[in-house]
Amino acid sequence: MELVWIALSAALAIGIPAIATAWAQSRIGPAAAASLAEKPELSTTVIIMIAIPETMVILGFVVAVIIMLRGGGAAAIG
Repeated sequence: MELVWIALSAALAIGIPAIATAWAQSRIGPAAAASLAEKPELSTTVIIMIAIPETMVILGFVVAVIIMLRGGGAAAIG
């Protein structure tokens, strides 16, 4: 039963940031397209603004791996 909670917490560590990233990028995308239509020189800024939310998913993955390894979930995987 403990492995169920470990797996659930690891899944939430990835799932919640993924949903937040999707929401953020859905707001950033149209704004970025509109700003690039007016000022094409903002392309570097736009790329950075789109890439920043992706780091949340990467950090969520790292946290999920730590949860799995510390909680003994690695025994269930391999």
